[in-house]
This record gives sequence, structure tokens and C-alpha cells, in this order.
Amino acid sequence: MDLRYAGELTTTAPLLEFRNVTVYRDAQKALDRVTLQINEGEHLAILGPNGSGKSTLIAALTRDVYPFLGDMDWTLKIMGRDRWHVFELRSMMGIVTNDLMLACRRDYTAREVVLSGFFSSIGIWPNHDVQPYMVEKANEVMELLEITHLADRPLCETSSGEGRRAVIGRALVSDPKALILDEPSTSLDLKAMRELRDIMSKVARTGKSLILVTHHVDEIIPEMDRVLFMNDGRVVQDGPKKDVLTAANLSELFGVPVELAERDGYYNCW
Repeated sequence: MDLRYAGELTTTAPLLEFRNVTVYRDAQKALDRVTLQINEGEHLAILGPNGSGKSTLIAALTRDVYPFLGDMDWTLKIMGRDRWHVFELRSMMGIVTNDLMLACRRDYTAREVVLSGFFSSIGIWPNHDVQPYMVEKANEVMELLEITHLADRPLCETSSGEGRRAVIGRALVSDPKALILDEPSTSLDLKAMRELRDIMSKVARTGKSLILVTHHVDEIIPEMDRVLFMNDGRVVQDGPKKDVLTAANLSELFGVPVELAERDGYYNCW
């Protein structure tokens, strides 16, 4: 089954547009002719097994990897443009990965970690000119994420869930068009997982696009009404959540029998 879905039609350029994008990593084809469009304000979950190409898709967005310059006609545009200054691009696409989380767990305070999003750094350094409006915005973001009580606490002294929210704040402080979360619940306990989902819902309701990259269906929040499946570097299904997120489709994607349950907009499988 191969569903193609581009969300609601808009009169402006899509937030993200991939067409026939192929990427090689270490001589292996990590993305294979991927075609994908995400519109501004859309909330999307990207699911797939390990090695399916999800992380390479994110790396292509951040320009950490580039499409193969072969003979195929391809497009990779962000907000209608195919050329960006990387510093400018990263301020418009807030990305949270586990590698970034580990890099931030030092003796920088939560406020310093959030503020560092203005400079695309880890923490605040002597050469950084922190302006009053930056502090005001950082305080606003910490209030949204419910971590004002952590403002002066070193991130290395916080729990995994608290630290994750500070790193999300770092991604949000420059007011990006989209927040991209790559496997956000890694190392979180049940309480922290529920808190993370609540925070994701709050961010989704601000109007920003929320793109979740995961292999866990229980991370998908009710606000996400579109689901995309990846496998072997390809988009294999893409469409409304109610059509794509089924036990039969998940069984085919992961190669094992799956049972699926839904309650109050949240899903779980076993």
C-alpha cells in the first residue's frame, strides 16, 4: 500500500519539499528517491524501524548531508528556497536530537541552554552579546515549557525529562517555523514521557509545525493528524493518521505481528 498525501492545499510555498531526493552515507543508499511535502502549520509523525532513513531525512534538512548529484531531476526546498545560509536555516528549523541532548548536559544552567539557541551554540560564551529581548524571550519559552523553576540549575543536575524540555526551549527561542523532534522519549520514564507529550501538544497549539521522528507510536500526540512510514530509505505510506496508523500497516512496516489500541487520541501497540 502506497499512500501519497500533501495535507491541505496552500497558496504559499510548502514548509518542506523533497522530490526524488537520494542520499548516500558511507557508500550506502540511505534515502532512495524520497518525495515529501509538509505545509506550514502541519503536524506530522514519521515512523520507521531503525535504519529506515529517518535520521538521514533530518540530516538532509539541516544540510549535514546533501542529495546525490546524479542524473535524476530532484528538488529539496525549504520555504520555497533551495539555498540557505546554514546559520539562518537552523534558526528557522528548531531541531532536537539525542546527540544534542547529551551535548547540553553540562554545567550550563537551563536559562543559558535556552539562550544559546540564539547563537546556535551549546551554552553562553564570553563573545556572545545577550540582549534584553533575548532574556525576555527565553523566560517566555521556559514558562511555556514549565521549566522556570530550573532557570538557574545546571542541566547536568536535572532529570532527563527536565533537561529535554530545556533543549526544546533552545530550539524554540528563535521562534522557528517548525520544531523537529528526533526520538524525543529516549531514556524518559513514564512520568517524563507524559510530560513531554503535554509539552508537544502545547507547542502544536502555538501554530508551529511539529514533526516527530520516532519508532514508538505512543509518542504520537492527538494533534498529529498525518503519519508517514519509512523503510529502506523510502516513503512507503503517507496519509491521514486514521488511514495509515493501523495494526496491519504497522505489522507490515516492522515485520512482526502488531496489535494496536487507541484511547483519547493516543495510541499504543504490542
